[in-house]
Amino acid sequence: MTTNKQLFWLGVTLVFGWLIYLLSPVLMPFLVGATLAYMGDPLVDKLETFKLPRTLAVVVVFLVTFILVIGVLLILIPTISAQVQVTFEKAPEAFGWLNQTAIPWLNEHLKLNLSASTDDIQSWLQQHWQDTSAVLQQVLSSIGNSSMVLVAWIGNLMLIPVVAFYLLRDWDKLVAYVGELIPRKQSEVVFQLAKESDEVLGAFVRGQLLVMLALGIIYSLGLWLSGLEVALLVGMIAGAASIVPYLGFAVGIIVASIAALLQFHTMGSLIPIVIVFIVGQALEGMVLTPLLVGDKIGLHPVTVIFAVLAGGQLFGFVGILIALPLAAVIAVIMRHFHRRYRQSEFYDDAKPEKKIVIDKPANKKGQSSA
Repeated sequence: MTTNKQLFWLGVTLVFGWLIYLLSPVLMPFLVGATLAYMGDPLVDKLETFKLPRTLAVVVVFLVTFILVIGVLLILIPTISAQVQVTFEKAPEAFGWLNQTAIPWLNEHLKLNLSASTDDIQSWLQQHWQDTSAVLQQVLSSIGNSSMVLVAWIGNLMLIPVVAFYLLRDWDKLVAYVGELIPRKQSEVVFQLAKESDEVLGAFVRGQLLVMLALGIIYSLGLWLSGLEVALLVGMIAGAASIVPYLGFAVGIIVASIAALLQFHTMGSLIPIVIVFIVGQALEGMVLTPLLVGDKIGLHPVTVIFAVLAGGQLFGFVGILIALPLAAVIAVIMRHFHRRYRQSEFYDDAKPEKKIVIDKPANKKGQSSA
């Protein structure tokens, strides 16, 4: 590739990145819609094998997904609301245990000098709750004064299924159109990278969602067997946080331990909580991730954490959405460049030079060797 072409594609990449940065506040519904379309395309393709028209197949996938989501919400929301209500009802009892048992135990065994009472804690919570209420009132007031903000937020939310529907309906056409724009000399390499990226993204998105769901069920069931009243709430939080390696384990065990102490008032109640999360973490590493995700992604846990934090820092919520898929694609491209580098003359020249052994010329026929 000549220098001019390299500069051209570098400029295109920089302009594209700059536009994404500028448009990041309005990209959320399109990115979510594209993600949903990408995830639903294999299902639509499967239905097309049964002689269903593409549009009808998309409608069937949307209806089934809508019914499943509504059913899950109808089951989860009342249960979680009841668990949250139970937590608030037991707050005075928890304050009493904290004041009479927990703080004296910490002062005695850890040589601390903590002092608190139920009245102090309640007054502190009341004060900060009033501050939070004031902030919330200001936010709601600003939203009410600027009706366009509320309309835009609702519009973006309603735009997601619309974008997902049309992208899913025309997905194959869009992929073919983009493929025709690729320069013919680079088409073979680009198609190979696209194929590898599709395998990585498919394995990650679908597999990771299944891992999160499975962990949420495992944690909820284990905590329920341990007698924790907010088992479903804590389990779902831990499962959702598992999109980042070890974050679900850390968040879940901390929240569950606090809930167990407030409910049972004994340190022994932490033992089954710890067992549940150790078992869940072991199942994730040895069974769920190898079975549902596999080894195709090739992203180190530290890389995943850095990608999420970097995406959030650069592009906010949109950056968090695209961080892991983008990191997976970059990993595919880097592996390609690594292979090219290993085959290049630059890499060969970097190797230590081998000693060249010059063989003596063979004696001519009829001549005796010395």
